[in-house]
Amino acid sequence: MKPERRGRGSQDKVHNPFESREYIEDPEFQEWQHQNGENPWADEATQYTTVNAKSIVNAVVSPDIGHKWSLNPYQGCEHGCSYCYARNTHTYWALDAGLDFERQILVKRNAADLLARHFEKSSWQPEAIMLSGNTDCYQPLERKLEITRSLLKVFLEYRNPVGIVTKNILIERDLDLLIELNKLNLVHVAFSLNSLDEDLRRKMEPRTATAKRRLALIKKLSDLGIPVQVLIAPIIPGLNSHEVLNIAEKVADAGARNISYTILRLNGQVKDVFLAWLEKHYPDRYQKVYNLVAASHDGQLNDSQFGRRMHGHGEMAEQIKQSILLARKRYFAGRELSDYNYQSFRRMRKGQYRLFD
Repeated sequence: MKPERRGRGSQDKVHNPFESREYIEDPEFQEWQHQNGENPWADEATQYTTVNAKSIVNAVVSPDIGHKWSLNPYQGCEHGCSYCYARNTHTYWALDAGLDFERQILVKRNAADLLARHFEKSSWQPEAIMLSGNTDCYQPLERKLEITRSLLKVFLEYRNPVGIVTKNILIERDLDLLIELNKLNLVHVAFSLNSLDEDLRRKMEPRTATAKRRLALIKKLSDLGIPVQVLIAPIIPGLNSHEVLNIAEKVADAGARNISYTILRLNGQVKDVFLAWLEKHYPDRYQKVYNLVAASHDGQLNDSQFGRRMHGHGEMAEQIKQSILLARKRYFAGRELSDYNYQSFRRMRKGQYRLFD
């Protein structure tokens, strides 16, 4: 057995369908290195590449997502979640959805400037923009670069609503900005949390914060009055599906105002990454999980049909849906997210607010 790449959700590169050539590792040489006390992964530190983005706000065409606009300061994600649907987007950059997605991070350093330019357009009418629709805006590199923090400053300056999705407690660093945004009803925070089992979390999301730390931060933000909801996502039948009610109770106790969910679907190269991960870490459950995921999507591992792709279809999907409905009734009755404020938006001209603003 070849040595494990620690801290990586994917252990291998996977085929990029847009490339005619591909790099194939030599497992025998890697094993020889391992047996001789060498680390075959010694030169595999995460690499960061600055890209010259021309725009930063993306239109969301899916009716299954509550936002019309998203913004992603980073392409690729070092969190290394084995199930991440965003892995497929890395193939558009001549990279692969496996290891490259976790160790080849593309950085949009000019994101804040692009966002300000976007808000200056006369055609822009204030609407909520989701940070992040694809990869986590608080992944490890953010601690150093502070691109997400610079974006929040722009949202606050222009008073445009922003939704934040993350599973990293680094968001706590920006409490000062979140508090100011919340005073104007300009921010919602969504934490992704799909397991309270630390062993499963460590294997499935190797570079993310523990569930315990996420729960503590949900409570801290909620106590400050910042609207927080929790995404139980993805729910993986046969792996974490039994945790739904327990997670719901814990996050409700911490002050979350709502929960939502998705069921795992293995689109594109995500299928190769996740199934390899599942076989490595849970070989005894492989066939069961495989069959239950397929049963949740009419016998397929993926379903791209709007309206049902997120929540699945069939008996297993219905069981999960009923668990979510029960959890909402039992733990979230009377709670709701406050509406965004669209009335305070203001444009700036050459660094100055408009007269009388």
